[in-house]
This record gives sequence, C-alpha cells and structure tokens, in this order.
Amino acid sequence: MSGNELLQLGFYLVVLVLLAIPLGRYMAKVLQGEKTFMDVVMGPLERIIYRACGIDGQQEMTWREYAASLLAFNILGIISLLLLQLAQGLLPLNPQGFGAPRWDLALNTAVSFVTNTNWQAYSGESTMSYLTQMAGLTVHNFVSAATGVAVAAALIRGLTRRQANSIGNFWSDLTRTTLWILLPLSLLGALVLVSQGVIQNFSPYVNVHTLQGANQTLAMGPVASQEAIKELGTNGGGFFNANSAHPFENPTPFTNLFEMLYILLIPVGLTFAFGHMVKDTKQGRVLFAAALVLFVLMLGTVYSSEIAGNPLVSKIGIRGASAMEGKEVRFGVVNSALWAAITTVTSCGAVNAMHDSLTPLGGMIPMLAIMLGECVFGGVGTGLYSLLTFVILTVFIVGLMVGRTPEYLGKKIEGFEMKMAVLAVLIPSASILLGSGLATVIPAGTSSIANPGPHGLSEILYAFSSASGNNGSAFAGINANTLFYNLALALAMFIGRFGVIIPLLAVAGSLAKKKIAPAGAGTFETTGGLFAGLLSGVILIVGALTFFPALALGPIVEQLMMWAGKAF
Repeated sequence: MSGNELLQLGFYLVVLVLLAIPLGRYMAKVLQGEKTFMDVVMGPLERIIYRACGIDGQQEMTWREYAASLLAFNILGIISLLLLQLAQGLLPLNPQGFGAPRWDLALNTAVSFVTNTNWQAYSGESTMSYLTQMAGLTVHNFVSAATGVAVAAALIRGLTRRQANSIGNFWSDLTRTTLWILLPLSLLGALVLVSQGVIQNFSPYVNVHTLQGANQTLAMGPVASQEAIKELGTNGGGFFNANSAHPFENPTPFTNLFEMLYILLIPVGLTFAFGHMVKDTKQGRVLFAAALVLFVLMLGTVYSSEIAGNPLVSKIGIRGASAMEGKEVRFGVVNSALWAAITTVTSCGAVNAMHDSLTPLGGMIPMLAIMLGECVFGGVGTGLYSLLTFVILTVFIVGLMVGRTPEYLGKKIEGFEMKMAVLAVLIPSASILLGSGLATVIPAGTSSIANPGPHGLSEILYAFSSASGNNGSAFAGINANTLFYNLALALAMFIGRFGVIIPLLAVAGSLAKKKIAPAGAGTFETTGGLFAGLLSGVILIVGALTFFPALALGPIVEQLMMWAGKAF
C-alpha cells in the first residue's frame, strides 16, 4: 500500500470518528427525550403528526405492544408500496410513461425497501416513475432506518431500566429519529450533493448526440434527495442501475468521500450514543473498538486481494488491468475496496464498483461481512442491536469460563435471553444457507447463474446473504428478476429483518423487568481491551463455524483455482 493510499484511509477514519462522537452525543439526547437545538423546529411538527395520527407519544409500551406496532407499521408499508408500484402508470410525475412492474417484482421491491434491504432486481431509470421513487422508495429509506434505531433504543432501555414493564414508545422513537436525526442530515447531504453536480429535477429524459455521432438518452430525476438518505440510512438502493458508480449519483472524488462518510456516520455514532445512554462512555468505546478491529481486517484483506488482482488477467500484459477490473477509473482500487468494505459491514448495499468482478477472496470478504449479521458497525440501529446480541453471547461464554452467572451492565443474562439471542443469530443464518441450498438444486435457481463452477455458487450464496442480511448489494452475474428469486429473496428479506427484531425486543422486555445488581469482585470487566478482543473473536468464530463449509465450496476454492491458473 502506497503512502498516498494509506493517507486516504487514515483521513477517512479520522474524519469519521471526529464527526461520529458529537453526533452520538446528540442522538443519545434525542432518543432519551432531552432538549436539543432542533426542538424549536421539530417539536411542533412532532405534535402535529401525533394529532393527525391519533397517537399518544408518551404512552409507554410493553415489548409485545412495541413489536405489534412495529410489525403493523411495516406490513402496512409493504402493502402501500406494492399498490403504489402497481398503480404508477395511472399516476402523475411519470414523464417516461412507465407502466406497472410485474407483481412479483413489485412485491420483492416493496419488501426490500421496507426492510431496509433495497435489493433491486430492476433498473431504476427504466422501471420506476418519479412519484414511486420519491413517495415510495425514498419515504421508506427514512422510516426503515428509523425503525432500526427505534429497536436499538428499546434494547438499551431494557438494559438500563430497573424492574420496568415497558421499553418506550415505538411511534415516538420512529418519529423523533426521523425528524431530529435523519431529516436534517439528509437535507444537508442533498444540498452538498447538488452543489457537486448530483442532479435533482423532474425533467423528462434528455436525448443528446455524442462526439461519435450516436444518440444517447440521459435519465433525469430527483436523484440527490434519494441519494442522501440512501447512504445516511444505510439503505443503498440506487436511482440508477449503476448505483453510486453513476456520475449523476456520485460525480466527484469529494462526493465519493462524502457518501462513504454518510454510510458509516450513524452506525459509528450509535456506538458512542450507547455509552451516553447507559451512563458509561467506556461501554460505547469498547463496542466501537471491537467493530473497528474487524472492519480494518476486512478492509485490509479486500484491498490486498484487489491490488494483487487476477494473475490470469495480468498475463495479457496490460499493466494494472487485473486490479482495475470492474472498478470506476475515477475512484481506483483503494476507494473501491474501501467502499466495498463499508457498504457490506453496514446494511447499505450501495456500490461504486462491480462486486461480481472482485477477485474470489476480495468478493468473499464483503459476503462474510454480510453473513456476520450487521455487527461490524452494521446498519442504522441494526448494527448496534446486532453488536449487543454478540455482547450477550460473549458475556455468557465468559460466565461459563469463570463459573458465574453472566452479567452485562448489572443485568443477569439468563436462559430466556440466551435463547432469544441465539435465535437472532440463527434465523438469518438458516435463511442464507437453506435458501442457497434450495436454489442450487432446482432448475429455477440454477437457470439464472451466468457463470459456471464455484463462482456460480458464490452468486447464489451472495444473493441470499444480501437478502437475509438486509444488505441489498449483489454479485450481478445472477439474473434475480425471476418468479423464484423475487419470491424467495422477498421471504429471506422479511425473515432476516423481523426474525432478528422480534427476539431482541423480547430480550429488551425481559431485561427491563430485572434489577440492576452492583458490580462485585467476580464481575467480569466489559470496558477494557480484553472484552473488546473477546467480542471480536466470538463474532468471527460464530461466523466461521456457520459459513465456512459454504464459503469453501464457493470463493475459497475459486481463489485456489485462480492461483493454480484454472478458469471456468
């Protein structure tokens, strides 16, 4: 790695942390209902929303009431977004006259955006009207991200409350996250992107003549407003099929840096917010450190693999040809590798390079990052509650080692909490492996593979990992716009989202009822480097034990074959 590239990576991490620390403090105040500088503007708007919807934002909920409200809101969101797509041909703001997508594609898209996955089995600029993009997809970019933060806040309340029956109010958490956090930052982000050349209009598509004399159609649309929340909310769905490799979404090196910062800004900020909410900032720093170690390891592996490139391509004699395969020349290897790592350790899924063109090892690491369950910073909210799931597993393992009942923040981790935490880890893992297994043995699954051999398995495995992990990126060599994949991946997205949320809300409700026991001589310290190391180790070990056999049949054997000079 050159000094310039190392400087770029270091600069990114330093700026990210400097922005995330004060944001974490601010988010903690918002989620705890404390006064902030935004109250003057957002307070009256919040009250108007509650009045219009007939909601009492102060009414506390049990975990079952919280979960029921969350599920009802999201199921209603799926239905409304499905109907909007099916009716878009009859609605305004459709200058290209796009008709309704197929019902299975519309259902897949509705589930995708409501679950914060943003898997796209279609080309946005040739499928969705401006109204669908704004009133449907962009709106759910906000509320799906806010739903993740709400669940994280509920779990923190479970850890901090003493003998309580409630974990907060879902409607209040959803509204405050949207108004106080996501909306202002998205507005700021959209203005920055517009200033750099990201388009924002309602114009019909423009026909131009190229220098070679050919005709070309340039897609237009309200891109900047969707781009900002797509990155900030770790949603990832692109206005254009090329996503953030498209110059209308990501025109300059500065916007590339800005968008990468926006992807990780809230997930990293929430680790610091956690420390403020539990009244112990060291706890938040430990979560940050554990995730950072894993992130740096993954980034280093992706970069080193990509800069080495494919020796088979290198034999053609073009300097740097293999390293630049599938990458935008504007961003190069280091920023493509950094983006690939950022977008898959979170639930974002936005891309500025083609993941299908990564080397086998370079592609395996993003896939593994998704498989680990959004716990390496993870998505907005989802990353924090996924990290806390592994914290529960880690303190349980430590408790077994020292012969004590495991505790975290003074709350005993007992049988019920362990069962729910294990379910939260196993449910998406089962969805990945069972879905991939089914797709490899039936014609409806194998007929969509564009590449033979182990890379074809990697394409299938990545698709179900991305769906079950609510990521949304893809090895694009697979044709996913079929009846089988639209329905199978929609089911995987739904299971991967709510199969984790419901058990963790149950954990929050159970912990809230418990007393907080004071730390004793035998209490294991959870604020030091040892615990951060143990947490990172448990995350890797669980991931390795669960997915190594599948990875061995796909990217690992493909990497070995590549080194041996074998192509498929």
